Amino acid sequence: MNVLHIVPSMNPDHGGVCQGIRNSIPEMKKNGIHCEVLSFDESNAPYLKLDKFKVHALGAGRSLWQYNKKLIPWLTKNLERFDIVIINALWLYHSYASMKSFLKYRRLNNKQPRIYVMPHGMLDPYFQKAKERRFKAFRNNVYWNLVEKKVVNEADGLLFTCQEELLLARDTFPAYNPKKEINVGYGIQEPPLRSSEMKTALKVAVPEWDERPFFLFLGRINPKKGIEQLIRAYLSLEQTLPDLPQLVIAGPADHSYGRNVKNLASSSSKILFPGSLSGHSKWGAFYESGVFILPSHQENFGIAVVEALACSTPVLITKKVNIWDVIHSSEAGVIIDNSEESILDSLKDWLSFSDSHRKNLAQNAHKAYSNFFTVEKSTKQFIQGISCSHTLN
Repeated sequence: MNVLHIVPSMNPDHGGVCQGIRNSIPEMKKNGIHCEVLSFDESNAPYLKLDKFKVHALGAGRSLWQYNKKLIPWLTKNLERFDIVIINALWLYHSYASMKSFLKYRRLNNKQPRIYVMPHGMLDPYFQKAKERRFKAFRNNVYWNLVEKKVVNEADGLLFTCQEELLLARDTFPAYNPKKEINVGYGIQEPPLRSSEMKTALKVAVPEWDERPFFLFLGRINPKKGIEQLIRAYLSLEQTLPDLPQLVIAGPADHSYGRNVKNLASSSSKILFPGSLSGHSKWGAFYESGVFILPSHQENFGIAVVEALACSTPVLITKKVNIWDVIHSSEAGVIIDNSEESILDSLKDWLSFSDSHRKNLAQNAHKAYSNFFTVEKSTKQFIQGISCSHTLN
């Protein structure tokens, strides 16, 4: 079986979509499935050099829509080589053009690949209901009726990372009638074993670290992540507990919102912004932290949550992270509401936990990863899903 992933970018700074692809392809190969990627990256992009699978980098797209004149000609020439095509993410030129190419190919050829759309949370109703997104919500409604509705409904099926994402997608837009809804799961590869090199790399990346366990946020610094509420809760707690563990907020912050967040935290020397962490420094952060925190207002899956679990690091997440129910039932962390008050209370609770309770949470964290989120399990679920999916009435 030959599979083509179409994705706007494989740049890891753009979030978990490309990381999910990177996690799955080696395991797909073990199962006899050949995967290639088509993206709007420059061919000499440094983040592509370590990929051991074929990436067809067409160059950067133009405008906010990411128009790329090379996409349709490439697909016209190459679609016949693939059994399955997966459009990863929505709302950009790549989904429109990919479906346009596919429908034309379908009219002209007897043999045709199956084409699926994997929205990666982009059909979540949060994006249409959040007050600060009113203009974008209006824009999305117009675009849905003109373009994206056809992409979703003409595909052979939609692929979801978890059941919660699948259910939420049904309540966002009118005339939502996918041919199939398939929960294919999501997983990550087993992280490298903890090592002294990781701790050293972390110290180099975060020289202000006092080498004690800390609160960790690692991911995109974005309004939906709840970082402002986390910072305000931390600052409030610091007033009464001056010996509070440090808070490390790791992610690219060289943008307007990132600068605003750093300014909000500027009164505390304990809130650290090391920028993006990768390799040994990233894994060092997961292993050396006391708890991973993701106070999101919306989170489709949360790869970083699962990476923390795999490192036996408990998590503190909101019910807006779509895998919260698994964390709750596995007793692998603390589940909270997405409010400053709830974050503050949970930080206090965490600090009051006994060492034995934290140890139990850490053990349960790794069990949750092993039971639900290994890439082996998700690959098996993916293969089964696209082979035996249920057709909707």
